[in-house]
Amino acid sequence: MPTATHMHEGQEGKTIAFDELLATAKQKVPAEKLIYIARLESIGRGDVKNQQIAAYKQLYASWDSLNQAPIAAYYLGESAKLENSEKSLTFAANLFLEHLEHAEDPAVMNWETKQAIGLLDKAITLSPGNDSLKIKQALLYMNTEPMVGVQKLRDVVAANPDNAEAQITLANLAIQSNQFDKAIERMETFTQKHPDEAKAVFVLAEAYRGKGDVKKAVELLEKCKTLLQDPSLKAEIDNYIKSIK
Repeated sequence: MPTATHMHEGQEGKTIAFDELLATAKQKVPAEKLIYIARLESIGRGDVKNQQIAAYKQLYASWDSLNQAPIAAYYLGESAKLENSEKSLTFAANLFLEHLEHAEDPAVMNWETKQAIGLLDKAITLSPGNDSLKIKQALLYMNTEPMVGVQKLRDVVAANPDNAEAQITLANLAIQSNQFDKAIERMETFTQKHPDEAKAVFVLAEAYRGKGDVKKAVELLEKCKTLLQDPSLKAEIDNYIKSIK
């Protein structure tokens, strides 16, 4: 717990095209496997929906077995679009999210981000009341269009001020941009109504620490400890308090 949640900063620049990504990956694939993949691609380009879904899922499995996570996620995403269920669309988006955690090429990261955003758009259309999906999408926008992401988070809290995840995320973003007073105001308001929300109390402490009020930060961290059940987390808080005094 002793660090405010890190948000990706906006990544500007080139976005790789899927065809380019695919062509590069195919250069490393054995000939017999390429023949199998080509046959599945042909089915995927057809117009029989059930066959397309099955082909895309097999393409996903094939590329996953070749450790080509972005391409595998793309094909599962294509299958999910045809199935058009919130569950399948979200699952495919999560595959892109998992790979984004350790992706290194900015062009690939931008492409994966846009793919995941598109899948979540469709999932949100099917489940417009699902704030978790909206927050997940907002955080993806932080990679490419930060202000769009912030606005989407604000939309969530405008509709549901009690949404802890969105409120805490906005406070963390304020802390990262050294807007400590904004973070304090947001978390003070939220914790007045939700005094037992340990993570919110912790983020409020971080905001006060960032502002230079270590005494208030320690006071809040001590309060945060009383809200935690896990002894290891309490020990982390103790160590953190020692490090900032």
